[in-house]
Amino acid sequence: MRILKYLFVTLALILLAIVAVGFFKPTVEYKCDIIIEKPVAESMAVMQDETKLSEWLTGFKKIEHISGVPGTVGAVSDVYFDNGGQEMSIRETITQVVQNESIAMSYDSDMMQMDYKMILSNIEGNTQIESYTVVRGSNIIYRALMALSPSTFISQEETNLSLLKAVIERNTKIYSPTVSPDNTVLE
Repeated sequence: MRILKYLFVTLALILLAIVAVGFFKPTVEYKCDIIIEKPVAESMAVMQDETKLSEWLTGFKKIEHISGVPGTVGAVSDVYFDNGGQEMSIRETITQVVQNESIAMSYDSDMMQMDYKMILSNIEGNTQIESYTVVRGSNIIYRALMALSPSTFISQEETNLSLLKAVIERNTKIYSPTVSPDNTVLE
């Protein structure tokens, strides 16, 4: 009986410690970057090409547009992934687009909320992509799990960026120049 009491107290303390981690560290923030041997305009175009998403987003299955114009600020989509044999969806809302400079999105799911931004810079004719992510679990348990495993998120982002680099560098499709609302060509 005494052993059960100690086991129960130990488990309660472990659970309390996990909850405390989620309470005191509610978000996980990280930055990743990569250099791509292609110009910024092409890198941005390939990155936004929905037909190529499955080539660089691990587990990507499909995207369903809910509202707004795809690829523009305010557009809302459900993005579906294969998560260990189970389909998982994340609601994506585009919050910022600066052509050939940056794109930012917010993501919501049952498990988490995420703010994500990619900044593209010209480095001697090549593209540097920097990604900035802030993740918050949807409840105290998910917050704790995320706070205890930030390397999982970083590793996934590094994998996705490496895959994106390969997709962009082997691209042969010619994307037409983007035209702004005042009919000027955006390179």
